[in-house]
Amino acid sequence: MNKLHQDDHFLLARKSQVLQTRAKLIQSIRFFFINNGFLEVETPLRIPSPAPEENIDALTAGNWFLQTSPELCMKRLVAAGYPRIFQISKCFRAGERGDRHLPEYTMLEWYVAGFNYQQLMDQCEALILSVAGDLGIAEVMRQNRKINLTAPWERISVAEAFSKYAPLTSEDALVRDFFDETLVDHVEPNLGMNKPAFIYDYPARLASLAKLKVENPAVGERFELYIGGMEIANGFSELTDAGEQRQRFEEALKTRAAKNWARYEMPEKFLRSLDSLPPCAGIALGIDRLVMLMTGAATIDDVVAFTPENL
Repeated sequence: MNKLHQDDHFLLARKSQVLQTRAKLIQSIRFFFINNGFLEVETPLRIPSPAPEENIDALTAGNWFLQTSPELCMKRLVAAGYPRIFQISKCFRAGERGDRHLPEYTMLEWYVAGFNYQQLMDQCEALILSVAGDLGIAEVMRQNRKINLTAPWERISVAEAFSKYAPLTSEDALVRDFFDETLVDHVEPNLGMNKPAFIYDYPARLASLAKLKVENPAVGERFELYIGGMEIANGFSELTDAGEQRQRFEEALKTRAAKNWARYEMPEKFLRSLDSLPPCAGIALGIDRLVMLMTGAATIDDVVAFTPENL
């Protein structure tokens, strides 16, 4: 065996404990959903068109695309009468590589008919506490800090978080087109450092596929979960208005065109399904990042068997 092969075997062998924990974590997730009356589903990885988004680009696969998320197909299933579904699947994003990012990663996504984003936060908290309990973990280490997982977790609105941690308000950041930079540089590093934290009520412009708040249409019913300054999950009360969703997609397509990104066709079958979509909430959670937290791994490379560079 030459040195290159020896190094490759050593690299894979040293991940044995982490990969065993990863397998137990995924099994625990499945048990949680099955015990709560969910149906596990599978949807295609290769699709005609993803949901048009301004900051996420898909990888091409022939004249179609590899999914960035299974959300469009899963919401079509909810619209067809499947009220509680979950899926653990591979997702793909172009230009994603770093200590927390891979171009191919593992996503958990689930939807609950009749839920809103507040109820989904409760369920997300219950899921992670259940998984941590199965793994015998009461606290995690992140950036040399112990983070207590016991409930209740912190909940803070976007406006409050910017007021507390950032040099300008969320409204000013939006107007000056500094929202993402301010969030990353000033807000994110402070979220979930003692206990996990949900940040919620994102500005309407950043609502994506979320419904707007009836009592305050300036914000969308969207939240993200942070643990140790790292985003773990993104969820919302689902938008069921096809006309409004089409308008949002059209705006996103204009922004994508200005960046010279790949052109997507409008996902017409998904838009038609919104007429039958009941009030519901859905969430996407990064499995790889959750494994990072549960194992204390510093980078995402440490919790997957193969990275692109090892193939």
